[in-house]
Amino acid sequence: MIQTEKKFYTFEEYLSYHDDTDNKYELVNGELIAMPPASGLHALIMLFLFKQFDREIERVSLDWVVMPGNLGVRIAENKSRIPDLVIISESQRQAIRSMSSAVLESAPLLAVEIVSAGNPQDDYRYKRSEYAVREVPEYWIVDPMKSKVSVLRLVDGFYDLTEFTGNQKIESPTFPELALTVEQVLLA
Repeated sequence: MIQTEKKFYTFEEYLSYHDDTDNKYELVNGELIAMPPASGLHALIMLFLFKQFDREIERVSLDWVVMPGNLGVRIAENKSRIPDLVIISESQRQAIRSMSSAVLESAPLLAVEIVSAGNPQDDYRYKRSEYAVREVPEYWIVDPMKSKVSVLRLVDGFYDLTEFTGNQKIESPTFPELALTVEQVLLA
């Protein structure tokens, strides 16, 4: 059996990488990790939350933007994640306009990950610690399999966790007036 060596990429190589496919990749410790296509439910939840956040931003006249899962967040020297959704400021929006590869060098206001059946530890464990180090102020973990939404709020470098289920209203520090229940999110 022939084994091929893994290729490790610098962050700059990652930014210019293109394999002539529509595949998206995260950079994890220098290694390209292909992101599988979202399930139907995953995609519907992402679309539903996108619309909810966008309406709330417009309703309260904020100069923020909701970005779907195509904007990376640089986590460390050779690490970049692509959350399912992020909320960014106007200055971040202006910064990505001129980028050849859309990867934020600063923390978004909020990151959302929707748990996939094949890799729940990524969202609950790895990304949780990575986003805390990156100082993402608020991080949502939407878990359709466990029927819950976890809202993590950064306090002194660590996340305080609040879990919501059923008809509970999701409490968000970033969107304090958002009227949204877990059931609404999961029935997207």
